[in-house]
Amino acid sequence: MGRLLRLDRTGHTTLAEWTPQDDAETRRAQEALAHELERGLIASATLEDGSAEVVRELPVDAELVMLRRPIVGG
Repeated sequence: MGRLLRLDRTGHTTLAEWTPQDDAETRRAQEALAHELERGLIASATLEDGSAEVVRELPVDAELVMLRRPIVGG
């Protein structure tokens, strides 16, 4: 099962959960991710080796996709 989480002031909010076999769940997760990306958040998917990569589309086989605000400053 995959989970789409947004890091926020409460810690995190679960936006969607899906299994690759359930098209409706996967579609809802894809739409939630697209909405958050449009708002300017950045998404990272956890890979099998424990590392992460920035994604612009939902990797349906990922266990965890995290959304966060971009880092500001310089």
